[in-house]
Amino acid sequence: MARPVGIGYQDFEEIRTKNIFYVDKTDFIREWWEEKDQVTLIARPRRFGKTLTMSMVEQFFSVQYAEREDLFDGLKLWEDEKFQELQGTYPVISLSFANVKEPDFYSAKRKICQILSNLYSKNIFLLKQGFLDERERSFFQAVNIDMDDVTATMAVHQLSLYLSRYYGKKVIILLDEYDTPMQEAYVNGYWDELVTFFRSMFNAAFKTNPCLERGLMTGITRVSRESVFSDLNNLEVVTATSEKYETFFGFTTWEVREALEEFGLLDKEQEIKRWYDGFAFGTKSDIYNPWSILNYLDKQKFAAYWANSSSNGLIGKLIQEGSKETKQAMEELLLRKSLITEIDEQIVYSQLDKSDSAIWSLLLAAGYLKVIRWEGYQENMEDFGSLREPKYELTLTNLEVALMFRSMVRGWFEKDRSSYNDFIKALLLGDVDAMNEYMNRVSELTFSSFDTGKSPSESEPERFYHGFVLGLMVDLAGRYVLTSNRESGFGRYDVMLEPLRPEDDGIILEFKVFQRKKEKDLKCTVERALKQIEEKKYADVLIAKGIPRERIRKYGFAFCGKNVRIGGA
Repeated sequence: MARPVGIGYQDFEEIRTKNIFYVDKTDFIREWWEEKDQVTLIARPRRFGKTLTMSMVEQFFSVQYAEREDLFDGLKLWEDEKFQELQGTYPVISLSFANVKEPDFYSAKRKICQILSNLYSKNIFLLKQGFLDERERSFFQAVNIDMDDVTATMAVHQLSLYLSRYYGKKVIILLDEYDTPMQEAYVNGYWDELVTFFRSMFNAAFKTNPCLERGLMTGITRVSRESVFSDLNNLEVVTATSEKYETFFGFTTWEVREALEEFGLLDKEQEIKRWYDGFAFGTKSDIYNPWSILNYLDKQKFAAYWANSSSNGLIGKLIQEGSKETKQAMEELLLRKSLITEIDEQIVYSQLDKSDSAIWSLLLAAGYLKVIRWEGYQENMEDFGSLREPKYELTLTNLEVALMFRSMVRGWFEKDRSSYNDFIKALLLGDVDAMNEYMNRVSELTFSSFDTGKSPSESEPERFYHGFVLGLMVDLAGRYVLTSNRESGFGRYDVMLEPLRPEDDGIILEFKVFQRKKEKDLKCTVERALKQIEEKKYADVLIAKGIPRERIRKYGFAFCGKNVRIGGA
C-alpha cells in the first residue's frame, strides 16, 4: 500500500514519525561531512527540498535529538556505523530567513532581530543555569527585536561561543534561505543597507568564529562575493553547474520511477517526464521537480504546481521591463527554442536591469532555464587577449515552466483584459476602427508597466510593443506562428503572423515611433510604416509559403507616448 503524501511538510521528524512518503536523501549528510568544507553554500531552485534537508541535518547532528536514532533507522545513512556514532553529538544553531520579505530595511531588520531573539529564547537554559558571566548575561538579555546593529550582527557569533563552551564542542551553524531578504531588498530599493548588515553578520558567524565546526547555507542564488561574501574565503559554493551533491536536491529518474510504481502510476511516466523533468545539476540532466511530483502523486492530475507555488514577481519585472533583446529571446524560448549567452553564476543584482546575461543567469539559478550545451573557455595560446568567456545554450526547463511564462505574459495585460481581448478579436476580423479604440485603452493602462523608470521616455514605446508582441504570441498560439524583427525581402518587419489554418489571413505589423522633426502627426507615421512594408517587400515570406497576396493584411502602428494610431493596407 502506498504511503500517504503529505503536501507541505518540511520537518524531517514529522515526516518520519507520521510515515509520510519520503525519498531517502540521508546520504547527503555523509557526503557533506566527508567533504570537510568548513562553510558550504548550496544554491538550488525553490521547493527543491532545501528546508527539509536542513531539518534533516539539524536533527541528525543536534544534541537536542541525541535520543532520536529512530528517525534515521532503516535509512541509507544508518547503514554506516561511523555515522551512527555521530548522531546527536553537536550543538547546532539553525535559523531561516525564508519569511523575511519586508518592504523596507527597518522592517526587514526587525524581522531578522525577531528570528535571532527566538533563537536565544530557545537556548534560555544558558542564562537560567548561571553559566554566563555578567558581561555575557548582559549581551544575552540585549538580544531582542529592538537591538542595535552591532548586537544583531554578533548574535550568532556569541551564541556559538556560549554553546561551544557549554557542550565542550564547536557548533554547526545552519542558515536556510539566506538570499530571500536580498531579493526583497533589490525589488524594494534597500539593497545597500541590507548587504552592509549581512556582510557584518556573515563575517562574524562564518569567518571570524573560532567556535565554528561547520556551516551550511542554502538559497536560490549565489549572490556575488563582492556584495556579501567579500570576507568569506572559506566558503565552498555549490551551484547548478557544480557536480557536488547533484542528486540530493530534486528527484532522479530512478526515484520517480520507484514512486510511480508504489502508487501504481508507471503508465504515466512519459507524460510526467514532459511536465516535470529537465532540471540539470552538475552532470545530471534528468532531475525532477519534487514539489510537482508530490502534488501529482497526491492529486493524480497534471498541473503547474511548482511554477504557481509562489510569487514570480522579480522574474516577471525583469522580463517586462527588459530590453527588446530580452523580449525577443523570450519569444524564442516560448517557441521551445534556445538562446546562447554568457552566464555568471555569481548573481550581481545591480546588473539585473542593465545586462541581459544577468537576467538569464538568475533564471538559470532559479530553475526556469536549463543548460543543454556549453562551450568552455577558448583561447589562442599565443594570444591571451583572444580569451573568450564560456557560452551556454539555454532553453525552458519543461512544459510546466513554459506554461508559467505564458501565464506571466498574459498577466501583464490584466489591468484591462477585456480591452486586450477585444483588440485581439478586432485584429483577427480586420476591424481597424475597433483596433484603434481598444489598443489605445490597453496602452493607457499598461504602458507604464513596461517603463523601468531609468531610461529616456522615448525608448519606452519599444519596451511596450515588444511586450505586446509577446502577448500576441501567447494568445494566438495554435492559430498563428508569430515571428518578429526578422529579415524579409530587403529589410526587417516588426511582426509577422503566419496562419496555421487555411481560412485565416496572413498579417504583417510594422511599429513606428512618431518623429516630431520629420512628421506632422501620427497619420504620417502610419503612412511611413505602411510604405516600409511595401518597399521592403515584407510580404514575400508569406507569399513564398503559399499564402495569396490578397490574403495578406498589413498594418502600421504609430506610437507617441501612450497614444497609438493604427492604419491598414
